[in-house]
Amino acid sequence: MAFRTLDGVNLQGQRALVRVDFNVPMEDGQVSDDTRLRAALPTIEKLRQGGARTILLAHFDRPKGKVVPEMSLKPVVEPLSRLLGAPVAFAGNCVGAEANDAVHVMKDGDVLLLENVRFHAGEEKNDKDFAMALAVNGDIFVNDAFSAAHRAHATTECLAHLLPAYAGEQMRLELSALDRALGQPERPVIGIVGGSKVSTKLDLLKHLVTKLDKLAIGGGMANTFLFAQGHDVGASYCEKELAETAREIIRLAGQNNCKLFLPLDIVVAEKLAPGAPARVRPVGSIDEHERILDAGPETVERLCRAMDNSRTLVWNGPLGVFEMPPFDKGTVAAAHHAAELAKAGKLVAVAGGGDTVAALNAAGVTDDFTFVSTAGGAFLEWMEGKTLPGVAALARQ
Repeated sequence: MAFRTLDGVNLQGQRALVRVDFNVPMEDGQVSDDTRLRAALPTIEKLRQGGARTILLAHFDRPKGKVVPEMSLKPVVEPLSRLLGAPVAFAGNCVGAEANDAVHVMKDGDVLLLENVRFHAGEEKNDKDFAMALAVNGDIFVNDAFSAAHRAHATTECLAHLLPAYAGEQMRLELSALDRALGQPERPVIGIVGGSKVSTKLDLLKHLVTKLDKLAIGGGMANTFLFAQGHDVGASYCEKELAETAREIIRLAGQNNCKLFLPLDIVVAEKLAPGAPARVRPVGSIDEHERILDAGPETVERLCRAMDNSRTLVWNGPLGVFEMPPFDKGTVAAAHHAAELAKAGKLVAVAGGGDTVAALNAAGVTDDFTFVSTAGGAFLEWMEGKTLPGVAALARQ
């Protein structure tokens, strides 16, 4: 999809309403992880250098249309100002007199953060009157929050139809990386999909087997596929009622010439606990009290060889219970191998989703991947082939 960017736009004196993702982790009223603040800096800097007046719109948590003091964005002001190396003003409302007055006194190059847009019910309802109340303070609209692009909300969708709309630098980065991964990828393309439940990723799996050359399934969802093939899974988590669905996905993969990789060997234990005694078993060889908690070394080795023979990787979900050693070995080994290939320029490696990001961070390889998206729901819906309202609204007319 071709989308409008800020390149070549005359920004001098323009009031830019910028949708950012400042839904950051907080501890004791302080920002505990500033990753999302850092992600917004390139767009803010571009606007400031162009002489624009930057007005930031964001949500925090789920106040459900009511003012909840604990969900104020005010704690973001100080760390953002520090990262920016410039003062950031704050208005205690995103619409009305307080917001209007704060915007009115801005000078070129200034930055203003408005209060949580979800304090108003009109945000999540994609209400046009609310969007118009926001739009009176802007000349242009910039969406830099890919993570919220799967929501048709006032600040992600409606505003884009009321003002000239552009993709911010982080949005551009996300969309370009995703296009390289599934839109116009270098082939062969391999996908890794893990996590616990098949039920949460049915649309994803059905779409990917029509787009990929190879697909490796890991984590708890692999147990459902193994069970569907007649293998004993012992006391493992398994959605047995989805066995026929799993067989349907296997058939769909075959029809679309997508090679499916299911575990060859498994790591099992009787209980999930740090340092629990673990054994490697061939698939199907498991005692009734044992649980499958990771992919085995033979499975991981085959996956690494498949990556060697691919040009593009899309990864969502861990191969095992990565949060708890020794059941992190499969995910860590595969992540290190993908990172080495990406670093050497042999593989375009794109990953996304909350658990995936946490797993790559734990493996210490995030920076070596081609691109790692912090957008959870939006990344998944994009992988499922769905149209994201916030992205569609930026399409070049």
